[in-house]
Amino acid sequence: MSALTVDARDGSARAGRVVTAHGAFDVPAFMPVGTHGAVRSVHPAELRACGVQVLLCNAYHLALRPGVALIRRAGGLHRFMGWEGPILTDSGGYQLVSLAGVAAVEDDAVTFVSPYDGSRLRVRPEDAVRIQADLGADVVMCLDQPVVWGTADGVAAQATQRTLRWAERCRAAAPGGPHLLFGIAQGGFDTEARRQAAMATSALGFDGLAIGGLSVGEPGEVMLEMAAASLDGMPSDLPRYFMGLGTDAELLAMVAMGVDMFDCVVPTRLARNATALTREGRLALRRAACRDDLRPVEDGCGCLCCRDFSRAYLRHLFAAGDILAHRLVTIHNLTHLQRLMEGARDAIRRRDFAAYREGVGSRLGNEERIAQTTPVN
Repeated sequence: MSALTVDARDGSARAGRVVTAHGAFDVPAFMPVGTHGAVRSVHPAELRACGVQVLLCNAYHLALRPGVALIRRAGGLHRFMGWEGPILTDSGGYQLVSLAGVAAVEDDAVTFVSPYDGSRLRVRPEDAVRIQADLGADVVMCLDQPVVWGTADGVAAQATQRTLRWAERCRAAAPGGPHLLFGIAQGGFDTEARRQAAMATSALGFDGLAIGGLSVGEPGEVMLEMAAASLDGMPSDLPRYFMGLGTDAELLAMVAMGVDMFDCVVPTRLARNATALTREGRLALRRAACRDDLRPVEDGCGCLCCRDFSRAYLRHLFAAGDILAHRLVTIHNLTHLQRLMEGARDAIRRRDFAAYREGVGSRLGNEERIAQTTPVN
């Protein structure tokens, strides 16, 4: 039985729910990133107030610090971090890009050098699955090898084949029980390689499928084309997850193509850099224009930040170096993206998603727009 229930469709876009051992979450869904077991500066109850239903944590970082054994003694990751809802854990594959200088890839395993103490962590595909299951993750991700834009075709092809072999090993080591296991389709930046990799990964019988190795520096039109090719090779009855995407226009473009799940550090990273997400685009709160502006970040937003504080106050806090500024803007940014996904779900159920997407796109600043033409998948 599929973990995904679809209750409405509008073209390729769909709305429904994914059921896990720690409850269900609505899709399309945006998952805030809690790399180390926390979304920076935000209490779990505040995440719920923002509308968050599911979180992403990073098994690689948690295995290094504080360690799987401690988290198991604490009763598992949910109890350790005080979050009762669903958790998806990333296997560490992305760190082969973000920490490429301290990671060695072989056919059998990946060896990481810890950024914390210099120790070495050797991870086989089977280990990646076991670590995530031991943490208590609801959704376990296969170990994969993404490549960045500009990688030579031969290297990308080799990484794609290695990812498929690792997917087979992860599937064979599937923990079963309450854990959902998602495969990741790579394929570099070649449409046919993407399509074939997605088909081969789908054939292994995972509980869900992810599009990996995109939003890594490629032009927006290339990302759309590669995502469409990947989706061509994926069945429609499983959850589909685009890894590492977090701007309004990009999210809605992928929803239009039939993607259900997303994660990204964009809302929290922008908040740390004094930038708020709004319906009209990004608002830089350090600007001189905010110094005497007593309006909230966004009129009509009921989040904790907008309800009680002004742009002028937030600018003052950032200038003073007070962490409250980061916390408040993070709460607003997370609320913004949860509201965007809720609006998408409602529009799909009304069969009015194209108009909803067009309305969002028409308000955004130029820096956040991508091509509005969606490839047909």
